[in-house]
Amino acid sequence: MDIRHLQYFEQVATAKSFTKAAELLHISQPTISKLIRNLEDEWGVTLFDRSGREIELTDAGRTVLGRVQLLLRSFDQLGEELDRLKELKSGVLRIGLPPMVGASFFPDILGEFHRAYPGIDIQLAENGAKQVEKEVATGRVEVGVALLPVDQEAFHYFPFRKEHLLLIVPKRHPLAGRASVRLDELKDEPFLLFREDFALHDRIPAACLQAGFQPRVVYESSQWDFISEMAAAGLGIGLLPETIARHLKTGPLAAIPVTDPQIPWHLAMIWRKEGYLSYAAREWIAFARRRLENRPV
Repeated sequence: MDIRHLQYFEQVATAKSFTKAAELLHISQPTISKLIRNLEDEWGVTLFDRSGREIELTDAGRTVLGRVQLLLRSFDQLGEELDRLKELKSGVLRIGLPPMVGASFFPDILGEFHRAYPGIDIQLAENGAKQVEKEVATGRVEVGVALLPVDQEAFHYFPFRKEHLLLIVPKRHPLAGRASVRLDELKDEPFLLFREDFALHDRIPAACLQAGFQPRVVYESSQWDFISEMAAAGLGIGLLPETIARHLKTGPLAAIPVTDPQIPWHLAMIWRKEGYLSYAAREWIAFARRRLENRPV
């Protein structure tokens, strides 16, 4: 039995005639009679009283008709809902964004996407890049932004921003007037660091070890603005991406390039290689890629 058989049954019940139903459905009368008989055999009931000039539903037939009409309406609604999903008139889009990235790159793009597809419900999960990777890998979010490099066997991705970290210190700090600073010159400074679910939590100490010292971390936070405020108060030094640090130059902080080594901050949109990707997520990836890759630096 399939949905077509239920449609045939409903047509016979409505027309009260195998012949009329067959004409309306453009099939032969013996074919539709056989299909109805198969349904009766499968369910072990008689659906139609065939003794009169017009066939009539039996008590079992009336019970079946009520259920069949509900099923057919649900089937039609299912088709409509799937069409809406495919046409991007409905759906849910789950995106993972690190706080620094979300505030700096995505408000305008998300606004454009919402205006283009108002029926799609956008759900944002704000976490550090390491946590975003985990949530994309487990399917809790479909698409996220992470720091390169990422596991290329696990994720598809496209890069959209390449920057380096800048040192932020109060303008009264001895290093504030420098054109650049070697990383090993910071070995005696107290560091303000991001929490462990942020990729920079690992990247900054790793770069320091490469420069020959273990950083002395005095505070960890999930908020770049709080790190900058702590730095402005003279409680430690921070290392922030160029996009963020540029906005701090007009205040009490100086932003200085770091060398030997530079610490990269390369962003990419990522999604799983394995697993289903919703229509909304597929469109978001294409939409964001067009906007981000053509965005001026």
